[in-house]
Parts: sequence; C-alpha cells; structure tokens
Amino acid sequence: MNDLEANIRSSVETEESASNVIYTEHPLCVALVTTGKLRAADADRALRLKDSQQSEESIGHILLQLGLISDRDLAQTLSQLNGLPVIEKKAYPAFASLEEGISAKFLKQHRVVVYTDEEDAVHAILVDPTDHYVIDALELITGKQIQLHIGIASEIDEALQEQLIESRKRSGEYDEEGLEHQLHLQDDVEQLKELASEAPVIKLVNQIIQRAVTTQASDIHIEPFESILKIRYRVDGLLRETEHPSAQMAPALISRIKIMANLNIAERRLPQDGRFKIRVGGNTLDLRVSTVPTLHGESMVLRLLQRDEQALDFKTLGFETPTEHRLLEILDKPHGIVVVTGPTGSGKTTTLYAALNHLNRPEKKILTVEDPVEYNIEGVNQIQVKPGIGLTFANALRSIVRQDPDIIMIGEIRDQETAKIAVQSALTGHLVLSSLHTNDAAGSITRFIDMGVEPFLLTSTVNAILAQRLVRNLCPQCKQSYTPPVEILARFREQGIGNQYPMTFYHAVGCEACGGSGYSGRSAILELLELSEEMQSLILQGRDKNTLAACAKREGTLSMYQDGLVKVSRGITTLEEVLRVTQES
Repeated sequence: MNDLEANIRSSVETEESASNVIYTEHPLCVALVTTGKLRAADADRALRLKDSQQSEESIGHILLQLGLISDRDLAQTLSQLNGLPVIEKKAYPAFASLEEGISAKFLKQHRVVVYTDEEDAVHAILVDPTDHYVIDALELITGKQIQLHIGIASEIDEALQEQLIESRKRSGEYDEEGLEHQLHLQDDVEQLKELASEAPVIKLVNQIIQRAVTTQASDIHIEPFESILKIRYRVDGLLRETEHPSAQMAPALISRIKIMANLNIAERRLPQDGRFKIRVGGNTLDLRVSTVPTLHGESMVLRLLQRDEQALDFKTLGFETPTEHRLLEILDKPHGIVVVTGPTGSGKTTTLYAALNHLNRPEKKILTVEDPVEYNIEGVNQIQVKPGIGLTFANALRSIVRQDPDIIMIGEIRDQETAKIAVQSALTGHLVLSSLHTNDAAGSITRFIDMGVEPFLLTSTVNAILAQRLVRNLCPQCKQSYTPPVEILARFREQGIGNQYPMTFYHAVGCEACGGSGYSGRSAILELLELSEEMQSLILQGRDKNTLAACAKREGTLSMYQDGLVKVSRGITTLEEVLRVTQES
C-alpha cells in the first residue's frame, strides 16, 4: 500500500492515537484556526493522525487529504507565515521546460513546478515551502540556488499535466488519441488514486455520508448514468432522490469510497463487497459497501449501520406491550426454535438482534452465524459466513454445536441442510433464533416442510413464528387529525378494534423536519403465531397455510393487518401506510 492510500484509509479509522499533540504546537494550524479556516478539533485530529502514522507528509498535505481545508486557504496561510508570494497559474511561464535530471514523476509526486530564468536561477513553485526534502533534492540535482514560490495545489497539478503534454509534443511523442485515452479517468488508476485524495472529492463523500446520517437514511445509492450521477437515500424504507453531481465525478467518487472500504479500485468488471467505519457527529458508523458493474460504470450501495446497541430493543421497534411480553416469555424458554419472517427490508435482522440483546447474559453462551455480521454485540460470539472458503451456514453450524452454546442465532435458513441442523440443535436442548423469507407466519410452516423437515419434528421444536413488516411513523410535528368516513370506521369495528382502543386518525402532511414526506421513523407491525395443540394437529395432517392461518385467527392471533390498524387508531401511522405493506393480506 502506498503512503497516499495509507493516509486516506487512516482518516476513517475510529481509534485515534493517545498522543498529547495539540494544534497550538504547530504554527500552520494556529494560523488556520485563528483565521477561521480550520476547526480546532479538526486540527488536533490531523496532528494525531500524523503522529500515530509517523507520517513524513507535511501537516498541510494531510489537511488537504482529509478535506479539512481548501488548497487556496493553505497557500494563502503559508504565504503569510513564510513571507513568500503566492503565484497564480496565469503567471506561470508559458512552457516550463523540465530541468535535466529532474523526472516528471518526482515533480508530480511532490507537486512542484520548476523553471529557469535569464539569471540561471531555478524557480520552484510548490505547495509547501517548508518541505526541505524537495528543496534539498532540487539543489542537489541542479547545483543551483532555488528561488521558492507558493502555488495552489490544484493549479500545480493542472500545470504539470499541461507540461507533460507540451513536452511530448516537442519531442514528437504526442499521440492525441492515445493521450486522450490515457487522461480519461476511468482508465487511469493512478490518476483515480490521486483525484480520490483531492479535497473536493473528499468533501463530497463526507457531505453524502453526513446527509445520510442527518436524514436517518439506511442506504446510500450512487448510480452513474450516461449524462448524470444519481445520489439516492433510502429513508424509512423508500428511496429519495437528491443531488446530481457531475457524471465526471463518478470514477473519483467511487474510487474514494473503494479506498476507504479497502477494495481494489482497478477492478471494475466484477462485483466487490467491503466495509469501513467512520465517526460522524461523535457517533461511530459502520458502512457496508457493495459495487456492481453497470453499463455506464460501477453502481455502489452503502448500508449504514449505527453501532448503538441501546437502540436494539423491542420498544424502539414499536412492539406493543402484549406482543412484546408474550415474545419475551417465549424467548426465555430453554430450547426450541423462534423464527422471524418477512420479505427483505422488513426488520427481521433488527428484531433478532433485539432478541440477542435481551438474552445476552453472563450465564448464557451465544453463538451466531451470519451473512453479513451487521452489528457487533459484546459478549456474543459472531461468525461471518464465507462461502468462498467453504464456511457456509451448514458447515459453521456443524462446528458451533461442539462449542457448547446455549443459544444459536442463524442469520437466515436458506436450504434443507441448514433447516435440518437448526431442528436437530433445538431437539438437543438449544434455543435457536433465525429468519426466513416468507410472506406470513403460516407460510413458514409450509416452507419448512418444502425444505424437507418432517412435520412431527416441526411440531416438537418450533416455539413461535413472528411475521412482521415496517410501517412509517407519522411526523409528530406536522401530522393533522381528521374524522374518517363511516365506511372506514365500520372496517375497524369489523376487525374488533374500535371497541378496545381510543381511535385518533391523522393525515401525513409534510414539513421541513421530515423532508416533506409526512413521516419520520418506522415501527413494526406484527403477527405472533404460537403452535397450539390444534395447530400442531393440523400440521401433522398436512393442511395448507390458509387452514393454519384460519386456526390462528380463531385462537385470537392478531394478523399484521389488524396490528397495523391498531397503530392507525392510536395515531402512530396512517391507513394508507398499513395497506401499502400488507397488500397480500
């Protein structure tokens, strides 16, 4: 890994050095903070990074790498501190010929433009005039006195590129088509690395992540198209389209994030997955990165995972008290299977983690097999599935049953082998938690049977099945109450809701606080299915899921639709929102 990549990756590490270095010990940082061009906390952070990495880079270069200051602010401040003039690009010589013995690679790496005048002195325009290594090297190579000037980093880069083109033209090596191809960012990995380290790209990435945190987005979608680059955020389960940076920014933007996630920026033909951590507003954020090649470049999705274990509880998820109490009683049983079911994005994983938080006690050993591990929970042994090396769900499960666990969590039951091991684990005295992709609770029973699990084993091991969806909560600042039509009230009474709960109905309006959507946050609507004696009998008879669902209804189980209507009547969400997620009901 080169120094550039090391510095970029280090900028997003959560652990900072314990060094006592503070910005007041560095004149450049003091000047930048005093003039309001840099925050004191950011100055300290950059100095701690330099100290922890034992970096030879100047502090000005590190501040640029982190996107904390602009290159023009750096130039002006260094000019004042060193009493040297800032040379604008328009004042550069028309063609600064390369001094013999000075390689273009050296000049590009250290960002310095050199030229000679009639007095045979060598003039050097560079970003940091305190970089003694560059000055000493130039004196050694040329044997002449070096006249120093300060330049703006982006303008120096531009001048060096023009210098390279002019030099090739004069030497007869210029090939317009070939050079244009070389300069095209999508095909030049080295330029991508450099561009990904520039302040504008770093700032754009930071702004995108900051906006996602501010809007409480769960995912960021970065999608290049022929003429635009789309940035979309998934907020409360639905995508929102926002800014459109220039399509030319796509390669550098994608490369910056790939470097942060330790991915190969040269590989653009195959999908890649990675993750990294970053601190935003004092909180640590896990970001899971996925890229896929598309017609107009790589499409990238970032999943944001708040590392806040306190949020992983049932009340935060919107569980109503009777359902929550009954689920906690089921979870406290010493063995059996508890399944959480629903489509992708219905909150299954979050519910499983909330269950693990509830069960996580010193006297219990908990092992999980996940793909991927989304939250790190202290005290829980979590295993990341790696099919590429043969570590599948089934293989991992076969090993962990010999680890003497009390509780096993399987991220998802996907095949017959995993299902059978889960059942066997429950039969041998373990509590097994898992998720399954079905539309309702009764459908999970038939899914298990379709995967080859014998009905008599299901009735002996499955304690409960929790089906759920996520509905958006009304924004408390702009929701407006209304009186629903008589037909709507009749529908609620048919479901037995109007008599037990006070009914208050609201419209979603939209305001600045909720981004104009009328909703803020989400809650789960649930269906908790327990296997009664009658239900077990129907399973053994091989009855279909409709018969099982009818039995559950007779026994008083609230469907997700009914649970949603309860939340509507209590002013938590809207009827439209409940209908949106329970259309199959």
